[in-house]
Amino acid sequence: MEFTERGFDGATVRTIAQRAGMDPAMVNHWFGGKDGLFVSALQLPVDPEDIVRRVLDGDPGQTAERILRTFLTVWDTNGGGALTALVRSVSSHEAAARMMREFVSRVIFGRIVTAVAPDQPELRTALCGTQITGLAMIRYVICLEPLASADHDTVVTAIAPNLQRYLTGVL
Repeated sequence: MEFTERGFDGATVRTIAQRAGMDPAMVNHWFGGKDGLFVSALQLPVDPEDIVRRVLDGDPGQTAERILRTFLTVWDTNGGGALTALVRSVSSHEAAARMMREFVSRVIFGRIVTAVAPDQPELRTALCGTQITGLAMIRYVICLEPLASADHDTVVTAIAPNLQRYLTGVL
């Protein structure tokens, strides 16, 4: 919760321990410090394998819609959750930036792009990452209206065509 609300730099072991009703020394003992706790806190609420399978199941021309609906559902169900903590922290914490790169390039988008893209998988993966990370930043971190409270259909209708072009269109 602290990482989600304040990002890595704003969260303190003392505050996290206090909210959990424990001594800060125990956080350090069990997790080795704030870095270890942060990594542990990034447990995703869904299995990435299920996400990839769900997104790839169907017409390749509608992959972007399935990506957006899946991510919006996961984020909204969990109040932004672990991915919001990660997005908040990438600019100031190298471990968070590294985890985001891994998430984008290997865990999710690299696999999706490899399955549907006609060419340039690395570039397409990076472009998809910009779209989804940007959406997370605007909707869950900056809370820029009207996008922050827009319903899923509105978000998908507005963003899916560009994301689909990144996946399968001419670059």
